[in-house]
Amino acid sequence: MTDPWVALEPGADPAEHVRLLRRAHETFTEAGTVQRPVRPVVADSWRRSARAGVGPDGTASVELSDGDLGSYRAEHPLARVMPLFRELMGTFASDGEHLLAVCDEHGRLLWVEGHTRTRRQAEWMNFVPGARWAETAVGTNAPGTAVAVDRPVQVFAAEHFIRRVQPWTCAAAPVHDPRTGRVLGAVDITGGDGLAHPHSLGFVQAVARAAESQLALLLPQQPATDTSELSALGRDEALLVGAGRRVRLSRRHSEILVLLSRHPEGLTGDELLCALYEDESVTPVTLRAELARLRRVLGPGLLSSRPYRLTVPVESDVAVVERRLESGAVSAAARGYTGPLLPASQAPAVVRLRRRIADGLRTALVAGRDPDLLADWAHAPWGEDDVDVWRALAAVRPTASVRARLAALESELAAPTATWLQRRRS
Repeated sequence: MTDPWVALEPGADPAEHVRLLRRAHETFTEAGTVQRPVRPVVADSWRRSARAGVGPDGTASVELSDGDLGSYRAEHPLARVMPLFRELMGTFASDGEHLLAVCDEHGRLLWVEGHTRTRRQAEWMNFVPGARWAETAVGTNAPGTAVAVDRPVQVFAAEHFIRRVQPWTCAAAPVHDPRTGRVLGAVDITGGDGLAHPHSLGFVQAVARAAESQLALLLPQQPATDTSELSALGRDEALLVGAGRRVRLSRRHSEILVLLSRHPEGLTGDELLCALYEDESVTPVTLRAELARLRRVLGPGLLSSRPYRLTVPVESDVAVVERRLESGAVSAAARGYTGPLLPASQAPAVVRLRRRIADGLRTALVAGRDPDLLADWAHAPWGEDDVDVWRALAAVRPTASVRARLAALESELAAPTATWLQRRRS
């Protein structure tokens, strides 16, 4: 059989990379059967993997080991439901010669358990605790892709992005914090052809939902309070949780809540108008109409006017990250940072705040030189093109994949300068 990867050179165009992946998918489809079209979830994942610079012969890197791994997973929220995972999936994994795996929100494997021989085989591709299996690190795979798209995913054989994983089949489902809805990680079942059945995906999805129910039962009983929680990092639409309600806000309402939560003393209409709108032709009438709609969404008595302010305390994830940074708790700040603040927002005040938080955190990470924190940022969607962080990571963890990614970024930065010089000389 011709090797479907043989034509792929380092730095190949992503479109060519994906075309070869399609050929690989067809080549590895069982002979004598009708060719199965590439599923959209897989094709989209291939394109993201190609843009991230993942190659077909890549290998997962182990980023947590020994004591660091033990302490990290002991503090992780999913540690509380590992007994449940083992109860529901342990026998299935052992008897079927499969593996039970659990990863964190960054696609980093925390636990890999199951059949002894299968575990030894999986070690060949670094499917081991502490290894990063994020999509941006090893391409399309069930746990990494499930975390990336926040939905259950099953990946069959040649649908995997890198070659050494293609003999395997896996199914994974994300697990969410029952209070905030944030992705905590994913639970995965990995093995051979025996998992190539739709029931495998339904099974792992049911396990994830059971884990979320268990986490909800384990939440500490909170004293009665009127404080609400606002989640706006990494979201285009903020989530407000409080008084027994979960409200997903529109983009404009998200911007208003973020600004008012930072100003408990309130903001005047003119202050809000300048903070929200670039267009100076927007009238106060437009703003008042938007605030009237927000008042109906929030319910009676939560938004007052003259000045506009919230009548109950609102704790935002933005404020939490800022406090941790100010106190020097960089690791805790990085854990709380789940992405840029309202990334699609163009409101002037939100744009300034988004830049200030991101710049403050990345500056602290570069100065701190912690390889794990730098790797978390560099491999996240918002850090994959951050050349300063990649340079810092290359200085403390100069693996081949890190050096290759840094070289690609620096080449992209140099290209516009070279083009400008050529034009000057012509």
